[in-house]
Amino acid sequence: MVRTLITGMSAVGKSSVISELIKLGHRAIDLDTDEWSQLVPDDSIYADPTTSARMDWRWREREVNALLSATDDRMLFVAGTSTNQSQFYPLLDHVVLLTIPTAVAIDRLANRTTNAYGKDPAELRCELQLRRVVEPLLRGSACLEIDTSRQPVADAIAMIMNHVAEGH
Repeated sequence: MVRTLITGMSAVGKSSVISELIKLGHRAIDLDTDEWSQLVPDDSIYADPTTSARMDWRWREREVNALLSATDDRMLFVAGTSTNQSQFYPLLDHVVLLTIPTAVAIDRLANRTTNAYGKDPAELRCELQLRRVVEPLLRGSACLEIDTSRQPVADAIAMIMNHVAEGH
C-alpha cells in the first residue's frame, strides 16, 4: 500500500483535497478530526505563551499507527498537521506540503465557513507565528510542495496523483 500524507498550515486546503479524493473514490482520511486527534497539554516549544490553556491538537498515536501500519492494497491518503506527525514519517511513502502566501492565509481564515479556527485575533497571531516556525520544518520533510493559491483543487490532486504514480 502506498501511504501519502497531505500536510500544511491552516487554510491551505487540506480538507478540500481530502474531501475531493474521497469523492473520487480514493481511500482518504482527514486526521484533523476527533476520531484521529485529541487535545492534550502542550509541552512543545510551539505552545502559545499568551494563553493559559496551552493545549495542542495531536494525532492519536495508537489509532494513526494502526491505520498506517495496516496491510491493504489500496492507496491511502491522510491529511492533517500535528506536532507529533514526524514520528509517523517512517510509515509514509510520500509527504506532500500544501502552502499559500500569508496574505491568502489571513483572508481564508477570516472568511472560511467550515472552521472557526483563526477568526479570533489570538488564534490568528498564533497561526502566523506557527507559519514562521513550523512551515519550514514541514517543507524540509516534504517530497512535493504545492501552492494551492495558484491551483484549483483538481489540479492539486492531479499533481499529487502524478507524483505518487511516478514513485518519487
